[in-house]
Amino acid sequence: MFTHVTRVRIPLPLLVQIDSNFFLESLDLGETVLDRNESLHIAKSFRARVGDSLDLCDGKGRFARAELVEVGSDKCRVLIKSISKQMPPPQVHLAISCLSDNGEEDITFHAAQLPLAAIHLLRTERSLEPRASDLSKLCRRMEAKSLAALKQSRKAWLTEIKAPVYISEFLKSFKGNLIVCDKNGELAVNHSLSDNLSLAILTGPEGGFSAAELEMMRNRNAYFMSLGDSRLKAASAPIFALAKVIFSCSAKTA
Repeated sequence: MFTHVTRVRIPLPLLVQIDSNFFLESLDLGETVLDRNESLHIAKSFRARVGDSLDLCDGKGRFARAELVEVGSDKCRVLIKSISKQMPPPQVHLAISCLSDNGEEDITFHAAQLPLAAIHLLRTERSLEPRASDLSKLCRRMEAKSLAALKQSRKAWLTEIKAPVYISEFLKSFKGNLIVCDKNGELAVNHSLSDNLSLAILTGPEGGFSAAELEMMRNRNAYFMSLGDSRLKAASAPIFALAKVIFSCSAKTA
């Protein structure tokens, strides 16, 4: 007597395109290994499998399409199949006064999701950071936030973090146009400023820029822009200013 056995075929799960960007500093066709942080994220958070596809970004304007050929929490190996052309770099800079509560980290994560070339830390008369420090630890934390923002926003260029300088030094070294956030400034954005190759938006500390600093900026032909009647915190103003300038200039060219 024979027993009939019914075999049930269980379909294998389909391979997927992972919905995120991953950072790889150097993009070249062929196989390469991702670092431990990216590998752990791919293996644990996305539960990726061999054969899944993913996008890579070098933070210098290029993307790559790749396929996973080895998956592990310590090491993921990928096969880079194609690399995009380099996108033009952003020309908008953000110069913020050093704060006393490490608010620069939150500013970085939010601002760096927008097309932004660099965030410059400014030492001003009213900034309250410890003057004896080079703020190197803060800069490293800001760099980590900028990298997280690059992947979150899926943009092409990593926002650089510039070490703190006195505002007088910044005004001498930066060659582009300047937009200074000031309560007595104009409400509208001066669109002609975006015709220059580079543009910096400056925001002050709690209490604003001093009279002497404002005079220095006038001597540099800065444009003064108001953010409205609301009194914004020093950690909020840079985000509002950056969004106002970027989206206003984008609407002009649309």
